[in-house]
Amino acid sequence: MIDAQASLIDSVRARFGAKAVVDDPHDIAPWLSDWRGRYHGAARAILAPGSTAAAAAIVGMAHTAGVALVPQGGNTSMVGGATPPEDGSALILSTRRLNRIRSVDADAHLAVAEAGVILANLHTAAHEAGRRFPLTLGARGSATIGGLVSTNAGGTQVLRFGTMRSLVAGIEAVLPDGSLYEGLAALKKDNRGYDLKELLIGAEGTLGVVTAATLRLVPAAIDRATGWLAVESPGDALKILRAMEAQSGAAIESFELVPKLALDLVLKHIPGTRSPLVGAHAWHVLIDYVSQSQGIEAQPALEALVAGVLSAGLAQDGVVAVNEAQAEAFWRLRDSISEAERAEGPTMAHDISVPVDAMPDFMLRAAAHVEAAFPGVHASAFGHLGDGNVHFHVNAPRGVDAKRWRAEVGEAASHMVYDLVVAAGGSISAEHGIGQMKLHELERLSSPARLAMLRAIKGALDPKALMNPGKLVALAPRRAAP
Repeated sequence: MIDAQASLIDSVRARFGAKAVVDDPHDIAPWLSDWRGRYHGAARAILAPGSTAAAAAIVGMAHTAGVALVPQGGNTSMVGGATPPEDGSALILSTRRLNRIRSVDADAHLAVAEAGVILANLHTAAHEAGRRFPLTLGARGSATIGGLVSTNAGGTQVLRFGTMRSLVAGIEAVLPDGSLYEGLAALKKDNRGYDLKELLIGAEGTLGVVTAATLRLVPAAIDRATGWLAVESPGDALKILRAMEAQSGAAIESFELVPKLALDLVLKHIPGTRSPLVGAHAWHVLIDYVSQSQGIEAQPALEALVAGVLSAGLAQDGVVAVNEAQAEAFWRLRDSISEAERAEGPTMAHDISVPVDAMPDFMLRAAAHVEAAFPGVHASAFGHLGDGNVHFHVNAPRGVDAKRWRAEVGEAASHMVYDLVVAAGGSISAEHGIGQMKLHELERLSSPARLAMLRAIKGALDPKALMNPGKLVALAPRRAAP
C-alpha cells in the first residue's frame, strides 16, 4: 500500500515547490518539542504553505488522504498545544510563511494580519500608523497571530482591553475538509446564526487553521508611566487596584502581582536584573498607567496615585520609573519569571482563574494547602490579579530528578490545585488553553454537558479527527488506511 504521508509530502512538493516542504530531520527537530520542554513529538515533515490558497489545498489533500495535521505558528504554547504526537502519526502544518500584514487602516482602527505574523511585528506596524495593538506578552518576539487567535491569548493588558477574543473583528480560516471560511469583514452586526468567528477563537487548531485575522487597533498611547510597589498581601494589592481605578478610570492598563519567591528567582538566574526597591517584601505590584489625553502626563499622575496608596498604608514602598529604560527593566522582572523558574528546577505551572474578588484569598489558601500536603514544595502565584487570572506554580525542592518528581509529586499537586480552582467556581485554563497538558483534567472536572457540546462540535466539523489530534477534546480518530 502507498504510504499516505509520503504520498502527501510528494504531492505538496510537486504542486507548491520545495519551500512548501521541510523534511530534513535537523530542520524539523526544533519544532518537535514544546516551549517548556515537557512534550516531545515526531513528524516526518513540516508542510509550509505560502498563501491561504495553498493552505486550503494542502489541508484538503490531507483530508482526502486521511493524514492528520498539527497547526503550528511560533511554537510558544505553554500546554503542548502545537507539539505533534510521539508516534509520528501527524505532519506539522506551519503557518510561518503566511507572514504578511495585509493592511493597516488607521482611520478604521483595524489591521488585517496573516497567521504567521509575529506579534512584535504587528506592534511595529501599528505604531508606524499612529495606532497600537493592545495585546502583549512575554513571547511577543516569537508568538504569531494565528496561535494567539487559536488560543484566545490574554497577556498583560486584559485588564483594559480584554483577551484576544475582544480584539478579533474577523477571521479567515481553512476548515478540516480544506474549505475556506471567509469572515474577515469587520461587521458590527451580523445575525446569520451561530458566530463562527467566535467558535474558531480558542479552538486550538482543532476545528481548522486560522490563516488571517482582522484585528482591532486603539489610539497610540500619548504617555506611559510604570510603577513598582511593595505590599503585604494580595488583598492589599487588590484594594490598591480598586483605589487607582476609581481615581484614574481606564488609565491603569496593567496591574501585575509578583511574589517574593518569583522575584528572588529572577534576581538569581537572570543576568542584569535588580530589585526596584530596597529590602525584602512579601509581594510586589507592577503597574502601567497610560494616558490617552494631551492634558495628562502619565508620570506625575502615577506618582500621585502611588503617594496616595502609600499615605493610606496600603503599600509599604513604591517607585515610578524615571524613563523608558527603567520601565522596561521593571517589566523584564515580570516577563522573566517562567525562565527563572525553569533555571531553578522543575515546576508544575497552572494558568487558572477565579472570580476577581475571591482571588487574593484563593492564592494564599491554595498555596498553604499544597505546601502542607506536599512537604518541601513551594507554591506561589503571580500575574494578572485585576482580571482574576494568575499563574499558580508549584516549585520542586532543589536537586530532585525532574521526571520522577513530576510523576510522584507534581501530578498529584496539580490535581489538588485544579480541584481547589473548580471548588472556587474558577477555570483550569484562563489564557493558555488546554492543549495536551490539561486534556485529562478537562475531562475529569468538566460537566457532562460541556464535554458533550465540545465533542459534538469537534465531531461535526472534523469527523475524521485529523486536525491537531490529542488536543483540547478527545475524539477517536477515523482515518483512511495508510
